[in-house]
Amino acid sequence: MLLAFSIGLLAVPTFVQLGMARGGGYHRPSGPYKRIYNSKTVETISGTVEDVQKITIKKGMSDGIHLILKSDRETISVHLGPAWFIEKQATSINKGDQIEVKGSRVTFNGKPAIIAAEVQKGAESLHLRDAKGSPVWGGWQRQQ
Repeated sequence: MLLAFSIGLLAVPTFVQLGMARGGGYHRPSGPYKRIYNSKTVETISGTVEDVQKITIKKGMSDGIHLILKSDRETISVHLGPAWFIEKQATSINKGDQIEVKGSRVTFNGKPAIIAAEVQKGAESLHLRDAKGSPVWGGWQRQQ
């Protein structure tokens, strides 16, 4: 029994390093789930939320929350993070909200998108990633 418990404790750091997300999603630095956040393409965009979507990028991964944001120059998909994390935050983002998003402009499924690091809605802020793009939800459950 003690041996099984010890082996289990040794496995925990491995899952933490891989960034295993609740619900089966992963945020590995390489491999099929390679993070595409690029700190060199960070920009800030403002606009109106046209839609809030819960999507599954890949079978077996947890649902993610994406926004469709209409700015004065374009309509773009904004990737926030896993639904289980976003839905527990005090700041909610809804259709019709005026927001400002700071994040990395990337190409996702052949189309431009923003991977959000921070969303500002009036006086409220939703912090999602650090300056390097590492998601804050990686250590969030341990803090709760």
